[in-house]
Amino acid sequence: MSDFEVKTKGQLEAMISKALVSFEKEYMGRGPVDARTFIIRDVLLIRLKGVLTLAEKHLAKDEEGVQLVKQVRTRLLEKSQDVLGGLIKGITGYPIQSFHTDISTRTGERFIVITLPEDLEARFSAGE
Repeated sequence: MSDFEVKTKGQLEAMISKALVSFEKEYMGRGPVDARTFIIRDVLLIRLKGVLTLAEKHLAKDEEGVQLVKQVRTRLLEKSQDVLGGLIKGITGYPIQSFHTDISTRTGERFIVITLPEDLEARFSAGE
């Protein structure tokens, strides 16, 4: 795990969310208006709301624009995967095993699904 003490699953989820907001601002040019992370065994499910720029919203008014926004956003995130992997490993102590993402041009939400090599949730008590 990271260098500092994390006592609860909720604290770790909040740390991951905060790191993803900073990552999106730095590498994508705009941060989400809301971020939430869910640790489910060896999976991190990250939901980012409000990630589209005004230009992307205008572009996504037809199917060709929707596909273009999705392709560009996916490519940008894939190109930054090493940085994202470093962030996740620094917080959880585990490297990224696999990485999946999709963005909705209708709702402005992005989902990132990350699998880890071990069950992260098992570190926390079942009663939490």
